[in-house]
Amino acid sequence: MTDLLWTLVAIQMVMGATDTFLHHEGIERLAWRPSQRRELQLHGIRNLAYGVAFGTLGWTMPQGAWAIALLGLLFAELIITLWDFVEEDRTRRLPASERILHTFLTLNYGAILAFVTPVLIGWASKQTSIAGMSYGLWSWMCALASLGTLVTGVRDLAAAARTQRLAESDAARLAAGLAPGMAVLVTGGTGFVGRRLVGALVAAGHDVTVLTRRPDSASALPAPIRIVTDLAQVGADARIDAIVNLAGEPIGDGLWTEAKRARIVDSRVAVTSAIGRLIDRLAHKPEVLVSGSAIGWYGLRGDEYVDESDPGTESFCREVCTAWEAAGARAAAGRVRLVCLRIGLVLGREGGVLSRMLAPFEFGLGGRFGDGRQMMSWIHRDDLVRLIVRALADPRFEGPLNGTAPQPVENRGFVRALGRALHRPAILPVPAAPLRFVLGAFADELLLGGQRVLPARALALGFRFDYPRIDDALAEIVGRRAEAPRPHIRRRPEAGLLR
Repeated sequence: MTDLLWTLVAIQMVMGATDTFLHHEGIERLAWRPSQRRELQLHGIRNLAYGVAFGTLGWTMPQGAWAIALLGLLFAELIITLWDFVEEDRTRRLPASERILHTFLTLNYGAILAFVTPVLIGWASKQTSIAGMSYGLWSWMCALASLGTLVTGVRDLAAAARTQRLAESDAARLAAGLAPGMAVLVTGGTGFVGRRLVGALVAAGHDVTVLTRRPDSASALPAPIRIVTDLAQVGADARIDAIVNLAGEPIGDGLWTEAKRARIVDSRVAVTSAIGRLIDRLAHKPEVLVSGSAIGWYGLRGDEYVDESDPGTESFCREVCTAWEAAGARAAAGRVRLVCLRIGLVLGREGGVLSRMLAPFEFGLGGRFGDGRQMMSWIHRDDLVRLIVRALADPRFEGPLNGTAPQPVENRGFVRALGRALHRPAILPVPAAPLRFVLGAFADELLLGGQRVLPARALALGFRFDYPRIDDALAEIVGRRAEAPRPHIRRRPEAGLLR
């Protein structure tokens, strides 16, 4: 075992760890995607094999049959890796960085095999035995890598087994109540909420058109649907009964630079204005426009109860929502029933804020933000889709509509509930000062500030939430039964608060 060979092994360890934590756990969040069960199984088997190989090479000199067995394991590892590459290409769209890293991993592993094969063949010619061996720091590096790959291997196999509990409920039931065969235009249909909404409408037999800037991202949507990249592609004689407008630059995926702020506002206003121009030229006008907004419209309100009748306070999020709702009002222009859907924190394992929290919380690294007293007005994604459908179907829904569950929670209550759902501690707080230093206003408005927003109008019109309690919502999302006792609820006439 030469220093060159050990260097190649060390490079493989670093690249493998980067791939696991950056791509698999970070960007792609594979452990919470039921569609990636086979990939998780392959990752688990491969990592266990890596763990055995690293430990054996670092601390022993296998001879005879043991050397042949190790050589066979290394070549089996190559076959598993190639199989994994095929599975990844078949089931998901890999980020460019992951494809590049996979290329270097493959080339480097080929170099390792080229150097280690003659060594193992030489050891194979000796009498079968396993002799203890230490290569100093190289051995300790192998021990650390072996432990890490064994742990991640077990984690991936456990995640693969868990996927059976993560299957989504029947999408068609979410669209119950709509008149049969409605023609619905959805903007932002490839987003976190849009995907589930489109799936529900298609499953229920409705005619769906999706506006998206990236047609390739629509490949994961169910068929049959119609894809357009510009609303100008929709003819004046097209039949559109309803429009759901969810499109816009993501607000929570980067620092709020001046350019980012402009994109956040302009993207929402531009799409909504284009909807107005489409309505102008359609011979058959839609009956309803459900246009997105957010609870940021109310500004930062601390512990104060807020519903649709309350005014807002100044903040960047309110600026965004005010511009978006104004564009919606211009698009509807009194010709179309307008619902301004003020959406809270949407919970689901496939996107939104919760999807970024699952991995650290599962590893026991979760905790409150700041002092944890800020309010979180949340909603389960399926309840939000059902509320959108109800707003499409029920003419009594008009004007502002809060898309939040009836029991907001404090951040510290939220993280405790997530810890319970995952059976993990949630005791590592994230201090407010570094969040403010790094993220600025983003931290103040989205992480450390909050609102206690109640869905007064939805409740008054008889909408029933499937997931009114945070424990029930999180238990469904992580594939477990809610075990927490029902908490004491301090009530307001319209809704309640989980303390």
